[in-house]
Amino acid sequence: MTIGKPRRAVTAVFFINGLTLSTYIVRAPSFKSDLRLTDAEFGLVGMLFAVAALAAMQLVGPLVARAGSRAVLRATLTVMPLLLAAVAAVPGRWCFALAATALGAAHGTTDAAMNAHAVTVERLAGRPILSGCHAAWSVSAVVASLTAAALTHAGVALSVHLVVAAAVLLVAGLLVTPRLLPASAEVAPEAGPTPRARARWSAPLLLLGLTGTALMVCEGAALGWGGIFLHDARGATLTVAATAVTAYTAGQTAGRLVGDRLTLRLGAQPLFRTGAALATAGFAAAVLTRHPYAAVAGFALAGLGTSVLLPLTFSAIGNLPGAATATLVSRFTTFTYAGILLGPALIGWTAELAGLGPTLTALIPLLAAMAILPRPSVRQPEPAAVP
Repeated sequence: MTIGKPRRAVTAVFFINGLTLSTYIVRAPSFKSDLRLTDAEFGLVGMLFAVAALAAMQLVGPLVARAGSRAVLRATLTVMPLLLAAVAAVPGRWCFALAATALGAAHGTTDAAMNAHAVTVERLAGRPILSGCHAAWSVSAVVASLTAAALTHAGVALSVHLVVAAAVLLVAGLLVTPRLLPASAEVAPEAGPTPRARARWSAPLLLLGLTGTALMVCEGAALGWGGIFLHDARGATLTVAATAVTAYTAGQTAGRLVGDRLTLRLGAQPLFRTGAALATAGFAAAVLTRHPYAAVAGFALAGLGTSVLLPLTFSAIGNLPGAATATLVSRFTTFTYAGILLGPALIGWTAELAGLGPTLTALIPLLAAMAILPRPSVRQPEPAAVP
């Protein structure tokens, strides 16, 4: 087997997972309206989804060690579309909460397993692929958003949209997963053979994990609060304010499409520092400039800079010695989800006390620190034969 098929397959898995989750997210207003959920009730469902995803991630390491990530992904990419259809067909709010919680658990498992598989493919290929995988995820979010907007405008019922999408995603998953690497390929370099070695929380893992948390906090600030900041603090119209999110995601997608080639040309460490510097400059321009359009351009630059940071960190995590790749990745996703869960809330609470402008300004040194502070040096393995 050549490495080309597994590389394309795992990239497709990122797209399928992203399309499934994004389809659920973009139809959130329809769920809330159809089930007549209050803000508190819908917020509780969101929390259950996230907690279930976080809890499921902790089980991915043992699952992959026992069955391999291909088997895990085959199962989750079958279950996720069925749950997507279920959330549109449930009879009431409690059944909806249960289905959404199960979908969160399936998504969390898929997220950790697919990143672990991508790191393994990257290791065997001897060249970076993580940016391309994450680019596929970003593109899937755009596809889901445009599809939902078109179908909603055409008056297509929520249940019809989700059932058809689920059928397409189910078939896609069944076609893609046989092309993934076998379990025999998933052996981490220098992995310790003892349970203690597998369970060790090393200093490099913690440092990279905190990097992931900081990245997710900053990303949540741009996506969740950027538009609000432009409207409330800079007097931008709602239309201009909404383009902050579009600009950030467009910059991020563009950067990820070329991230792997840049990693080969520049090296992981220099590219990470360059990306962090661009993100810092962009975020500073977005927050400190007084002109809304200049701020939108700043958000685009921030998205471009951050685009490579998470894929490079996933790659570094997966190549740490002392534990299986899936175990390392599942632990890292604990840190990233902590940033996703806590970041927007912490920004909101702090903004209530100090104002949104000063709160977002305080994140600029956090991004700058990523460009300056030392990071763990992880040896990138040479290309290996696929078993």
